[in-house]
Amino acid sequence: MSRAQILGLVLGVGGFGALVAATVSNEWKVTTRASSVITATWVYQGLWMNCAGYIQACRGLMIAAVSLGFFGSIFALFGMKCTKVGGSDKAKAKIACLAGIVFILSGLCSMTGCSLYANKITTEFFDPLFVEQKYELGAALFIGWAGASLCIIGGVIFCFSISDNNKTPRMGYAYNGATSVMSSRTKYHGREGDFKTTNPSKQFDKNAYV
Repeated sequence: MSRAQILGLVLGVGGFGALVAATVSNEWKVTTRASSVITATWVYQGLWMNCAGYIQACRGLMIAAVSLGFFGSIFALFGMKCTKVGGSDKAKAKIACLAGIVFILSGLCSMTGCSLYANKITTEFFDPLFVEQKYELGAALFIGWAGASLCIIGGVIFCFSISDNNKTPRMGYAYNGATSVMSSRTKYHGREGDFKTTNPSKQFDKNAYV
């Protein structure tokens, strides 16, 4: 069982869960509306409350990130050494590499979507000509960035776990070679012993007839 693969699976699946939570959250941007001097009302907005062009782009990127994270989790389970599915070690190494690439793509989609949304919020907030309600960054953006980072790190770990799979056959080949050399030497010494033990018997037979 590879510890690197276990770590990559934990990070990738954890990042996938964070992406799902960020996508369905309504706290992508937040603002306050003061109804009086004492009380204030918090207003939240998410990806599913507006039909602006940039929001639709962010929505598509987050859906793609969640979908890739789901398939990456499945590929990661098939590519683990501790599972019985997936075929031989060489096939599992290819599946693990594919899972790593899918996790990395999922993280990049989420990072792009969250960054695009955050850029729009900050641009409107610092624009003096923007007269509508201004918002600040919500908690869902930070969750999305954290999930994207976990997916990328987990994907890189899965890609580098192929080197561990390639080292295993080489170690087995060196061990088999050593055993074959030892067995050949044993057979050679055995033949010499047989030859030496048969010579005195032949000499004894000749002397007996003389």
